[in-house]
Amino acid sequence: MSSSKRVDLKIIIIGALGVGKTSLLHQYVHKKFYEDYRTTLGASILSKVVVVDHTPLKLQIWDTGGQERFRSMVSTFYKGSDGCMLAFDVTDADSFECLDDWREDFLQKIFPTEQGFPMVVLGNKIDLKDRQVSKEAASSWCKEKDIAYFEVSAKNDINVVQAFETLAKQALSRYKGIIENYLTDSIKLTPEDQPKKKCC
Repeated sequence: MSSSKRVDLKIIIIGALGVGKTSLLHQYVHKKFYEDYRTTLGASILSKVVVVDHTPLKLQIWDTGGQERFRSMVSTFYKGSDGCMLAFDVTDADSFECLDDWREDFLQKIFPTEQGFPMVVLGNKIDLKDRQVSKEAASSWCKEKDIAYFEVSAKNDINVVQAFETLAKQALSRYKGIIENYLTDSIKLTPEDQPKKKCC
């Protein structure tokens, strides 16, 4: 595969209502933080072109609504995802406790279901004082599930780029593996594929 060919990847951000998914996305794509809060209904999509491991990537990033009443609609957006970003608010213990539900719902809906799907967890709002979820608790949860964890602040732009780049690298690696397997499987020659010699 030529490293100069652009690869399009779909990244989805999921998590409870009010954890800062939209703010994280705007900070990453536009380098801006908006104080005014508006609930995302369904999904909104932004794109960013980046270069990862000498490969140009167009990240199509889907920001999903976290309201429980839209949960079934949001899960329809999971299809075709190349990577998943789970977000919670470190000042809201409930948003952390429901990560399992968001993760399980996502893994059940993607096709094919696979171990090691590209995923990162973001503990947002570390700039605020009234923290309810410790770094140790979040790190432990992520270690148990073998998921990279980032303490982030969309407001102060702390670790946002690193989190997105880590997920982009994971998604690119998976994409390259799928392409390589496809090409390898499609050109395999086995003894059964070879023409049989006939006797006179």
